[in-house]
Amino acid sequence: MRPIDKAACIGGGVIGAGWVARLAFNGIDVAIYDPAPDAEEKVAAVLANARRAYDRLTSAPLPPAGTITHAKSIAEAVADAGWIVEAVPERVDIKHAVYAEIEAAASGETIIASSTSGIMPSDLQEAMATPGRLLVAHPFNPVYLLPLVEVVAGERTAPEAVEEAMAFIASLGMKPLRIRKEIEAFVADRMLEAVWREALWLVKDGVATTEEVDDAIRYGFGLRWAQMGLFETYRVAGGEAGMRHFLAQFGPCLKWPWTRLTDVPDFDDELVELIAGQSDDQSGHLSIRELEQARDDNLVAIMKALKGNDWGAGRTLAAYETALADAAAKREAE
Repeated sequence: MRPIDKAACIGGGVIGAGWVARLAFNGIDVAIYDPAPDAEEKVAAVLANARRAYDRLTSAPLPPAGTITHAKSIAEAVADAGWIVEAVPERVDIKHAVYAEIEAAASGETIIASSTSGIMPSDLQEAMATPGRLLVAHPFNPVYLLPLVEVVAGERTAPEAVEEAMAFIASLGMKPLRIRKEIEAFVADRMLEAVWREALWLVKDGVATTEEVDDAIRYGFGLRWAQMGLFETYRVAGGEAGMRHFLAQFGPCLKWPWTRLTDVPDFDDELVELIAGQSDDQSGHLSIRELEQARDDNLVAIMKALKGNDWGAGRTLAAYETALADAAAKREAE
């Protein structure tokens, strides 16, 4: 992997700013371009939360933080960048326009990593002069804490670009997951969409409130999913006979009308007001910053607990701490 000491991020929203934090706290200089008038303020808020979380996350010393600059143009941001994050709105035409500006100013070898949540990279590559360097690197919020990054290659993505991306993402203390087949929304968001759709029906039909749906997740299967995922959880549920017994026992349920996943509720003003009103009742007494900090504290605690058990995301954190400690020892010896 080529050493990368400078990156660019086009788009400074929640995901873009999260990438900036993840990169900068790993010692990489980052140039951001976002034309929004409040972009610097929003990025600063995310960086403050990230610093607070990192202070709790790892006992290993982080490298000196990279510098963060706000560029006046895409061309200025990507000049000399060894890694380029695209985190602009989910519209193909906007992304195509951004890629054209990047290609006109950046090195032809620099990978362009789209943070899209579901657009296929082949569609993103259509208008590019150098499509081989574009791939999807889809992270999860907060990017500075959650390790998963779905790496998706398009039809014209160069294999060496995928290999370089996987190695670089891992060097940031993250878990790159190579998606085997190009598909809309990839893997994780397709799972989330299924849960979200069923949750909307449960609220619309008066079966549960937004808080009760959240409680069903965070006090129940969400705790299992956080450390075992779906299939391993069900393997354990099958007892000594394992997954085959579980499938034999619960497989017939798939034919029962337990879910409404093939149907979509009318997403009208009435449903929006119902969901938004219940959400206000549930969490309106807390600011977004307070909710973000509670989320981060809980994620740090879960990941540190998993690290102590050498399991799941905790294993990724342990490997990251080891790498940080090794790098710090090397800096002291120089």
